[in-house]
Amino acid sequence: MQVSSRQRQFDALVRAHNGDLYRYAYWLCGDAALAQDLTQETFLRAWRSLDALRETDAAKAWLITILRREHARLYERKSFDTTDIGELDLDDRDSLSPEQLGEDSLVRAAMLQLEPKYREPLLLQVLGGFSCEEIARELGLGAAAVMTQLFRARQKLKHLLGAGRGEASA
Repeated sequence: MQVSSRQRQFDALVRAHNGDLYRYAYWLCGDAALAQDLTQETFLRAWRSLDALRETDAAKAWLITILRREHARLYERKSFDTTDIGELDLDDRDSLSPEQLGEDSLVRAAMLQLEPKYREPLLLQVLGGFSCEEIARELGLGAAAVMTQLFRARQKLKHLLGAGRGEASA
């Protein structure tokens, strides 16, 4: 059985970007199984549109865009039964279990408190490894705006994490 050049190109794409896409999907949804589904759906859509990929250097940004759209599609037609349980209060740590107090969950909870305009660029930089210019292209912003948002995101995150540990109240 002979493998086509299209199949080889796609296989290389999956090998090169599967881990990054999964990590980004996991940060978006917080569920391992759903992150895996999002990653697979992203690659399925990428396979169908592989001819649209003109520059292999832009493959990661292209895949991230597909993944973000797939994640958004999850919520387009879905209606939720909501119960107001309030926001996670990082100062109310006595009621949290030891597993919930792990540093990863504190960072995740703090990141989820950031406004999307700050959270998105930070996730793209930290998890995706994108440069400011790449983030700017991805989000349709100027590079200076992205640098400002990244700076503010880090400051807000630092404040949230410091406040959660009682350091900011001094």
